[in-house]
Amino acid sequence: MALSIAEIALRFENASVHRDCVGHKKKVHALSWNAQGTILASGSVDNSSRLWEIDTQGQGNTLHELKGHTDSIDQLCWNPRNPDELATTSSDKTVRVWNAKTGSQVQSCTTSGENINIAWSPDGSYICVGNKEDILTFIDTKRFRITAELKFDFEANEFCWSPNSEYFFLTTGQTNGTGTVEIMRFSRGKLIPSEAVTLFAHSANCYCLAFDPTGRYFAVGAADSLVSIWTFDELICIRTLPRLEWPVRTLSFSYDGRLLAAAAEDHFIDISNVETGEQVYAVNCRTPMNAVAWHPSKYMLAYAGDFKKDDSIRDRRRDEETGFIKLISIYEK
Repeated sequence: MALSIAEIALRFENASVHRDCVGHKKKVHALSWNAQGTILASGSVDNSSRLWEIDTQGQGNTLHELKGHTDSIDQLCWNPRNPDELATTSSDKTVRVWNAKTGSQVQSCTTSGENINIAWSPDGSYICVGNKEDILTFIDTKRFRITAELKFDFEANEFCWSPNSEYFFLTTGQTNGTGTVEIMRFSRGKLIPSEAVTLFAHSANCYCLAFDPTGRYFAVGAADSLVSIWTFDELICIRTLPRLEWPVRTLSFSYDGRLLAAAAEDHFIDISNVETGEQVYAVNCRTPMNAVAWHPSKYMLAYAGDFKKDDSIRDRRRDEETGFIKLISIYEK
């Protein structure tokens, strides 16, 4: 029987398990679980990615260290149709695909700019990367070739496809200072901007975006420090979450869509009840956060931020080792 929200809150407060995954030499900027929840991937300022095998108690061990990028890795994502394929992108202007079983690179592609965002379409057919010049590049994953590049005249930030892969959602910062979500139809490797729908979502730039795994909702985080929750079918904002005080950096829905984790430069992660907007739990971080990621089938949250030596559970002996990941979890009986 599923836990009630009150029971979840009580277990986070009194019976949560905390773990560290130590390995990166510099700050971690990206986290993502594969579809089966067997591997957690991380990307770091140290130019590497790591694959972590996480046991049922939340203990993590490095499965592979992925080396090849020559600059910071700010984003990564898994193939939704293949739990053994990971895509990474970097300021070195490349996109690389890795085999998680062997830790080897299987594909690579050079793009036109320094990449900061990446997403894989739910049907597994395309990867999109966005760079600092507000250019989106679409890659056909079967042939691993670029199918389209699109330059925007506004700030193009985080993006993702709708669950059916038919629509593409892009968060923006407009020239008038407002934040929108541009929703465009996607067909045969290209966007169709002429059929775009614009959601005037926030009073400041929209930075991040996440879809509820059940397909009911999506959430948007913005520079106004607010998180908005929208219905997917009707594109209606049903509530906003006001507890953060800094621009929202990262969002993640729990596997059942009942919880939403949001983080910023605030020294805590806000975990909310999606249906009411009330806070379920606040994870004390003591430092700004860069990434949060819920496990795809458990109440286990991985998070990474601007950690320092003293923030690690383990006894740290080298000052430069700040690139660790934290996990908090509860267990259903």
